[in-house]
Amino acid sequence: MKPQRPRSGQTPSPPRRAVVLTALAAAQFTVMLATSIVNVALPQIRAGAGLSEGGTTWVVNAYGLAFGALLLAGGRAADMLGRRRVLILGLLVFAGASLAAGSASSAGALIAARALQGLGAAAIAPAALALAMELSPSGAERGRALAVWGAVSGAGGAGGVLLGGVLTQAWGWSSIFFCVAIGSALVAVAVVLVVPAGTADREAGKFDLLGTAAITLALTGLVWGLTTARSAGWTNGPVLYALAASAVLLAVFVRIELRTPNALIPPRLFATGRVGVGNLLMALLGSIWIALFFFLPLYQQQVLGASPLITGAGQLPLAAANMLGSALAPRIRRRLGTTATVTGAMLTEAAGLLWLSRISAGGSYLADILGPSILVGLGLSIAFVHLTSLAVEGVPPRDAGLAGGLVNTTRQVGGAVGLAALATLAGSVTAHAATHESHLQALTAGYRAAFAVSAAVMAATALLVPLLIRPLTEPLLNHHIHIQKEVLP
Repeated sequence: MKPQRPRSGQTPSPPRRAVVLTALAAAQFTVMLATSIVNVALPQIRAGAGLSEGGTTWVVNAYGLAFGALLLAGGRAADMLGRRRVLILGLLVFAGASLAAGSASSAGALIAARALQGLGAAAIAPAALALAMELSPSGAERGRALAVWGAVSGAGGAGGVLLGGVLTQAWGWSSIFFCVAIGSALVAVAVVLVVPAGTADREAGKFDLLGTAAITLALTGLVWGLTTARSAGWTNGPVLYALAASAVLLAVFVRIELRTPNALIPPRLFATGRVGVGNLLMALLGSIWIALFFFLPLYQQQVLGASPLITGAGQLPLAAANMLGSALAPRIRRRLGTTATVTGAMLTEAAGLLWLSRISAGGSYLADILGPSILVGLGLSIAFVHLTSLAVEGVPPRDAGLAGGLVNTTRQVGGAVGLAALATLAGSVTAHAATHESHLQALTAGYRAAFAVSAAVMAATALLVPLLIRPLTEPLLNHHIHIQKEVLP
C-alpha cells in the first residue's frame, strides 16, 4: 500500500515523526557534506580546472559567501512561501549546481556553480531546521531533535573529509560533485514523499530585497578585494574601489535595516539577550574555522606528499575530537561556567594552532599534525556549542529562528572573510620566501604564517570573552541549563 503523507496541519504519529525527522536530517547532512567534501580535493581541482591560487580560494569562498550572505534571506523566504516548498526547491537547485560543478570545464564555470550551491544551501538549512522544530513542539521532543541535528552536522563534516578523499583518489575530483548531486536529488524525493506540506506565514510581511542585495554585494566586494590584493597589490585601483564600495554598501545596509519595517536583520534582535556578543565572537571563530580546513589538506598533499585518501583519513582525528568536544561541552559548562568554558576552549584551540605554526617542509603527520589537530578539534567544538547557545539566549520565541540563522550567517561570512585574508597572507609570504628557499619550504612558510596569525586571533578573542560576556542572571542560567540537559544530556 502506498504510504500516506500527513496533510497540512496534522501532527504525525511518533513513528512517522521519526521518518520525517530522518528526511530533514538528511537534508542538513547534505549541506554539511558539501561544505567539507571539497577540501581534500583542492590540489586536484586547481590542476583540473586551471585555477590560480586565488581562484582555488574562491572554490571554497564562493560557496561559503553565498551560503552565509543569503542564509537569512532563505529563512525569510521559507516563512513567506512555505518551508517544505522552499526546502524542495533548495535541494533541486543544490543538485543542479552540483551537477554543473562536476561538469565544469573552466574555472569561471566551477566558481559560479559553487556560488549556486551556496544559494541552494541557504534555502535548505533554515527551512529544514524550522520544519524539524515545528515537528517537535515540546521541550523533550525538541531536545532530542536538536541532539540529532548536532550529531548529523558533525557526521556530515567528518564524512565529507573522508568521502572526498576516497572519491578523488578513485574517480577524480568531478566525482565528488556528482555524488552530492545524486544525494541531493534522493533527499528531495524523500522530502516530497514523507514531509507534511505545512503552510506559509501570511503575516511574515514583505521580503527585504534591498537589504539582501546590499549585504550580498558588500560582502562579495570585501572578499574579492581581500583575495585579489594578494596578486594585484593593496594599492591596486580595482582592489581599493572594491573595498571602498564594500564599506559604503555596509553603511547602506545598516541604514536600510534601521528604516525598513520588515528588515532582514531587525534591530530589535540586538536589544534582547546577548545576540551581538555571541555573533561577534562567532564571526571571529568562523574566520579561523574555514581557513584551518583549507590549509591543512594543502600542507598534507603539497608538502608532505600524501594522497587524497590518506589526507582525508588523516583529518578524522580532528573530526572525532570535534564530536567529542560537542558532547562534553554542556558538562564542562555546568562545572566551570560560560565565561571560563569559552575562554578555555579558545585558548586550547589557539594552542593547537600555535603548534601547527611549527610545521616544517620535512615534517610528518604524526609529528606535525596529529597532536595539534586534536587540540584544535576539542577547542573549536566546545566554543562553537556555547557561542551558538549564547547568541540565542534571552531571545523571544518569535525571533528564535532568526537568531539561529543570524549566528550561522556570521560564522559563514566570518569564514569567507578570514579565508580571503589568511590566503592572501600565506600567498604573500610564500612569494617572498620563494626568492631564497625551495618551493616546498616556501609553501610551508606561507602555511606557518597563516597558522601563526590564526593562533594570535584566537588568543586575542579568548581575552575578549571575559570582557564581553556578562554573568547570567540566576533565572536565565537555570533555564538555560535545563534546556542544555534536554538537548545534550
